[in-house]
Amino acid sequence: MAHFLVDASLPRPTADLIRALGHVATDVRDIGMTAATDREIADHARGNQLSIITRDQDFGNILDYPPNDYFGIVVVQAPHGATRAIVLNLVESFLQQTAIIQQLAGRLAIVETGRIRLRPPP
Repeated sequence: MAHFLVDASLPRPTADLIRALGHVATDVRDIGMTAATDREIADHARGNQLSIITRDQDFGNILDYPPNDYFGIVVVQAPHGATRAIVLNLVESFLQQTAIIQQLAGRLAIVETGRIRLRPPP
């Protein structure tokens, strides 16, 4: 079971979906961090040993957010113009990958339609 910090770039139902699939989720909008900067979100996640899940591509920059410094970073790369349902389907497909979630600490997971890339590779 993982504990995810859900960024405001994801649809509101994301935290409920994560919980429904057996994990723990905290939405930044529920803890007064709706307008927090990326750095503030990253610091909160690191300080509380949470995995970040986001659509914000900035978190995919391993120079700014070295995966080894975090309990896991998940960047959902939905196609341009993707509906909420498509984004939630990508999140769900990621959460069904138990082996990847178990290896998430210290890694960046990039979730795309049809594949998940891990950096660094396992």
